Amino acid sequence: MRKIAILGIGQTKVDEHWDKSLREIGGEAALTALRDAGVERADALFVGNMLSPILSGQNQLGAFFGDWIGLWKQEAVKIEAACGSGAAAFRAALTAVASGEVESALALGVEKMTDKAGKDVTSALATASDADYELEQGVSFVGINALVMRRYMHEFGWKHEDFAPFSINAHANALHNPYARLHEKINVEKFEKSAMVATPINLLDASPIGDGAAAALIVPAEKVRGKEKIVVAASAAATDSIAVHSRRDPLFLNAAHLSAKRAYDMAGIKPEEIDFFELHDAFSIMAALSLEAAGFAERGQAARLGLENQIGVDGKIPICVRGGLKARGHPVGATGMYQIVEVVQQLRGECGATQIADASIGMAQNIGGSGATVFTHILRRE
Repeated sequence: MRKIAILGIGQTKVDEHWDKSLREIGGEAALTALRDAGVERADALFVGNMLSPILSGQNQLGAFFGDWIGLWKQEAVKIEAACGSGAAAFRAALTAVASGEVESALALGVEKMTDKAGKDVTSALATASDADYELEQGVSFVGINALVMRRYMHEFGWKHEDFAPFSINAHANALHNPYARLHEKINVEKFEKSAMVATPINLLDASPIGDGAAAALIVPAEKVRGKEKIVVAASAAATDSIAVHSRRDPLFLNAAHLSAKRAYDMAGIKPEEIDFFELHDAFSIMAALSLEAAGFAERGQAARLGLENQIGVDGKIPICVRGGLKARGHPVGATGMYQIVEVVQQLRGECGATQIADASIGMAQNIGGSGATVFTHILRRE
């Protein structure tokens, strides 16, 4: 398998884009990535998306976007893995180039979510849960995460306010990201007074949806000249039962653990060598569980990293340095590609006030469903 690098990146601001269609949002990110790479075309296109048939009435996104950005006659497909669709598309593009099948591939994550009523979006998102044993019983994703968080607090003795640093950190970092949806500083008091959604999860525990797209052009590493070479050191995936109640331990993200371990082994590194971690903080409890599953905290102790100021830009393990899902926003099928783009920005030294000094290795972990499908990627600056 060939060594692979990311030649170009592009993204749109996560927002309620009433004036832009699904076509325009995705096309903007894709064409920006091509321009950043200094090329006009790619040999293949892989589109990560979860909800376009339900919310936009549009399927077959490979041909849809290939037509719009001028990639006629090329391979172009849509890939779905719930909220992990973006990273799934990236992994498919990576495999295509690494195998030698194509010389370049464009990975695009895109989602248009705000044109429909909130209840319709909630119902659409719930299709990533177990239709027979979760969805049929009327349990939403926030409800599932609330049950997990309540059990976690009971088992390990944490209070709700102990999770505040995860949201505070994300919001503080998003202030410096022009592509983030939320540019609002918060504190513990505001976190605790936020409106309740599903006890114990309140509004500031949860990430906002949005419209958005992010993309990256992947090529053999030897083709990158005249700019920072950002190589893919590892790509790994794993799955768990789709229903949380079917897992041996509902408080441990085993798929996140397995994919991270496989990625560490592939890259030949240990967790302590990771300079920063773009984790999937759809809810604050998921931030804690991801840190534990990926080896950055002992079981039941991830909250301590936040309370001890170890997750900020200058901390032991900086997370969500561009705002994460919590404050950048969570356009579900695009989220995994936003993470990849943000890791590349950090390794290129383009993050301004949230730039980590001498960052050379970054990790992104994108989760589909409530931990059922997980993709972990490690990027390295050479």
